[in-house]
Amino acid sequence: MGKKKQKIVLPPELPPEIPDEAVEVSDEDVRFVAENREYTGFLSNLDTKSINKHVTRVADVKEDDLESLYEKRIRKRSLDKEAEEHGLEVDPVDALPVKTLDGKLYYRTVPKATQKSESEDKDEANSNKDGGADASVVRLTKAEKRAKLKKMRKEAKRQAKEGAEVEEIEKIPQAEALDEVRKDMTAEEDNEKKKFRLAELGTALLTDPELNIKSLKEMLEISKDGDRDIVVLALKSLLAVFRDIIPGYRIRLPTEKEQEMKVSKAIKKMRFYESTLLSAYKAYIQKLIAVEKQAVYKRVAVRCICTLLEAVPHFNFRESLLAAVIRNISSEDDVSRKLCCSTVKSLFTNEGKHGGEATVEAVQMIADLVKDHDCQLHPDSIEVFMSLTFDEDLGKRETRDADNKFKSKNSKRKNLKELKESVANEKKKARKEMMSKTREEVTAELKAASLTTDVTERRRMQSDVLSAVFQTFFRVLKQALRPRSEAGSSPQAPGSHPLLAPCLNGIGKFCQLIDLDFMSDLMNYLRKLAGSGNNSGDSSMDGSACLTVSERLQCCIAAFKVMRNNLDALNVDLQDFFVQLYNLIIEYRPGRDKGQILAEALKIMLCDDRQHDMQRAAAFIKRLATFSLCFGSAESLAALVTVKHLLQKNVKCRNLLENDAGGGSVSGVIAKYQPYATDPNLSGALASVLWEMNLLSKHYHPAVSTMASNVCMLSTGDSQVYQSNKSPQQAFKELSLEQESFIVKSDPKSSGTKRKKGSASLEHISTGSDLDFTAQIDENDVRKKLSEHYLLLHDIAENERLRGELARTTLSLKLHEQYKKQKKRRT
Repeated sequence: MGKKKQKIVLPPELPPEIPDEAVEVSDEDVRFVAENREYTGFLSNLDTKSINKHVTRVADVKEDDLESLYEKRIRKRSLDKEAEEHGLEVDPVDALPVKTLDGKLYYRTVPKATQKSESEDKDEANSNKDGGADASVVRLTKAEKRAKLKKMRKEAKRQAKEGAEVEEIEKIPQAEALDEVRKDMTAEEDNEKKKFRLAELGTALLTDPELNIKSLKEMLEISKDGDRDIVVLALKSLLAVFRDIIPGYRIRLPTEKEQEMKVSKAIKKMRFYESTLLSAYKAYIQKLIAVEKQAVYKRVAVRCICTLLEAVPHFNFRESLLAAVIRNISSEDDVSRKLCCSTVKSLFTNEGKHGGEATVEAVQMIADLVKDHDCQLHPDSIEVFMSLTFDEDLGKRETRDADNKFKSKNSKRKNLKELKESVANEKKKARKEMMSKTREEVTAELKAASLTTDVTERRRMQSDVLSAVFQTFFRVLKQALRPRSEAGSSPQAPGSHPLLAPCLNGIGKFCQLIDLDFMSDLMNYLRKLAGSGNNSGDSSMDGSACLTVSERLQCCIAAFKVMRNNLDALNVDLQDFFVQLYNLIIEYRPGRDKGQILAEALKIMLCDDRQHDMQRAAAFIKRLATFSLCFGSAESLAALVTVKHLLQKNVKCRNLLENDAGGGSVSGVIAKYQPYATDPNLSGALASVLWEMNLLSKHYHPAVSTMASNVCMLSTGDSQVYQSNKSPQQAFKELSLEQESFIVKSDPKSSGTKRKKGSASLEHISTGSDLDFTAQIDENDVRKKLSEHYLLLHDIAENERLRGELARTTLSLKLHEQYKKQKKRRT
């Protein structure tokens, strides 16, 4: 056997040279060497030359072979380095690096298994080829070596391409994240710079507006930014600036002739300041109106518009601001609507700022808005009319003085004409005409510059406001009377007239200013509306819209207010309104209708009236006593206060408190009480007894029971008219507020004893450890029992009605038979 070729092993790579200064020796090592010097003697006897020779050179090897081996080692290192580069690098944040002896940091990587295995196979093949394989191994031919080398190059290119793609994929998300972070940082920095710039510009403008008036354009440019916070801040900053620098007069730009004239530097400076301010103010208003249509900036824009209109209503472009405010006066957004309503009310109350012109424009715009939307707006849109004030004695004294002056001037002119007819001088006339013209021009300019208006102008504006207001009120009334067929295919439900309630309140407040020519039409409208109820059996009212009980009561209240404020001019019978009130008391429901309106109707129609018909007063007393048994304590107390008022004013009606069921000598024509009569004059209430007062004196609420007891103590013999301290409105309001915290308590000791006759009220204990009246009552059972009870009553009434019809039918048949018999006898 042949001799095996010796495998050449290269020496290991030496560590990098490190200077002595970089080597740090600890104190423990120095102490250890000093203590063990006998063991360190071999270091001085080392042969460094031979060691270096063996380390750097390999024995019995040629120089060419050794160089080729070193080249292979370098090539292998480069391949390992490429494999490490193609590996998956770990984020420096997630893994700690490795520091080599030369001071470099290397982060851990996850190499690919396939790449590593292939590189290992290549190294093994090279080592086997060059490192001295067995002689028996078959060597590859040159063609095979070329093919293998070509294949290896292709594989290396493919791996390098895949590694580059992986690196690009890894770099893309990192780059995108970095770009986003940079953009956010730059956007925040820009926003901060814009905020500081807005503060600087605003401060400079407030300090010296004439010098820094050009800064308004830069602030307007900042308001066009895409960031919401910057836009809002810019709009608010401009609002504060304009509120402070706008002058107290209306700016008039110079005409072309005035611009051609030579003026001083101060006038040029003032004209430039005014024109720049006006153009910037116009651009700001246009920006607010454009932004107000966007939901994001709506509230901010509306607040800026309202604040600007309230602060400077005399300045230019008031019409644009007022149109934006009126457009949002019926908005669905509560905040915007309340802001606009408060602004319009402030315009109405503070007419000194604008001289009344803004009031006329606002009222006319609201009238047009009501007309365009067919009265389907929020009630606040015309409720602002309640803040209007009118001067009824406007111009009376001035007109008297003017008449006296006019008479004296006429007398003087007549005397002068008789004396100087022939000596009229044309030059003097021309001079006087020229002087009069110049005076008229000066007075006109002074009026335009000043906010004070003369009496004729104020009267004209007041008449315009009144005509627009009453035009709106009458339009709402006509829309409420419109038949359902005209209003649309779907019938209108009760409460579909949102503007009717504020309209009736306005008519009641300003009724003394209505022209007498329209009074009869107004009373007819109110009479029809008060009778257009849900239970109206009149066929003529079937086509009209149904109103709620509260709305019908308001119609009655408005009619009485109109009548009382025009007593000298009107002579109208209010019997129909008493009939409607008499029927509406039964139709009232506490949860559905407003008790405050019912209390107001009782006060105005029954308590405030000086005198009532005895039959009508007795009918209302009986109806209100029955009403007090059915509803809550607040409504019951208001009704009892009204009963007390009526009994105090009508002494003969106190016979209802006696036990005589016939009513005595004052029973009237109708001898029997008719509880279901629709007309109070035909009810025959004087023939009844107020037995309800006995039950109400045992009411659970002490206020109701006390009032019922006081009513029972009124005697028929005492003819003195007492004045009650409370009105129905006050009683209802006090008891409705008290009812929220009222708790019913009962005394267990007195629960088993019989109540004595004539006891005023139940014993209510507010303190102590008594048992509370908190028994749980099943509402469904109560509702079921009440429904059965009322069904039984309804059946009884229906049975009586059918029996009456049967009796009438039998009577008519008998009469017909008698007629036939008489006819036969005649023949």
